[in-house]
Amino acid sequence: MAHLDSSVLLAQDDGGGAAALILMVLYFGIIIGILAGFAATFSKAGEPGWAVIIPIYNVIVMLKIAGKPAWWIILLLIPFVNLIGLTIPFEIARRFGKGGGFGVGLLLLPFIFYPILGFGDAKFSPDITSE
Repeated sequence: MAHLDSSVLLAQDDGGGAAALILMVLYFGIIIGILAGFAATFSKAGEPGWAVIIPIYNVIVMLKIAGKPAWWIILLLIPFVNLIGLTIPFEIARRFGKGGGFGVGLLLLPFIFYPILGFGDAKFSPDITSE
């Protein structure tokens, strides 16, 4: 069995730490971008942007933007009944003058579509009622 010298092992740095640091900075950059997109969307709808970082309250604000009552948060906690929450992105898209395809984008790719909604030229219309 070969004897491994610890000085040889210490000298063999493969740069894994640098790669991990780069990935971590990239990850946090994406998270900041997502939060900024949600905050801009909230602000555009007349709600406080900081609400994005408060758990549970951010869902209540999102329900308000979608024109749904706050008690829906209880429905979102019940298994299978919570599937009603899939309608929320579509309502948000409709209130910003976007179509069903944009609603699908908000549902499946929120990290792309909420920044588009928040920083784009879409206008919020709270007068649109749910059908």
